[in-house]
Amino acid sequence: MSERSALQRRIRVWLALFIVCLVLSGLTAFPLVSELRWANALIDNEWLRRVGDGLDQADAAYPFLLYGTDWLAFAHLVIAVFFYGVHRDPVRNIWIVDAGMIACAGVIPVALICGPIRGIPLWWSVIDMAFGVFGVIPLLVLRRMIKRLEGLEGLEHREAVPATG
Repeated sequence: MSERSALQRRIRVWLALFIVCLVLSGLTAFPLVSELRWANALIDNEWLRRVGDGLDQADAAYPFLLYGTDWLAFAHLVIAVFFYGVHRDPVRNIWIVDAGMIACAGVIPVALICGPIRGIPLWWSVIDMAFGVFGVIPLLVLRRMIKRLEGLEGLEHREAVPATG
């Protein structure tokens, strides 16, 4: 297997890992009410109990409020679709990886600004920020590999073009 093929394979593995995590993150936003009931049955935590109670009350009296989390879930799925472009042509579509890294960085100020406004405990905001920190890791690895692939493709192109003299 050539270096280029091996690199493309590693890119696809890291990309698949990122896409699977993004899709799972999105899918878990759909059944929030039942998930919180399940979590509260397993874990005795005051904050989770409060969130579960709030979701139960919103679901009973104002179910349309949960429509916002449906859109959150949908957004995760749509973003995952964009990463298919990286699968098709990693070098040409590296901008998608860059945009993903920017989005991961954006998680931190949103958690730090909106968390206190919404009464979210600091430790929960730290958990939210961890999604951005851990999400950027595979994207940094992907970006580095894509840049290496770009260099290999440039080298192959230069070797294929005969020198004129």
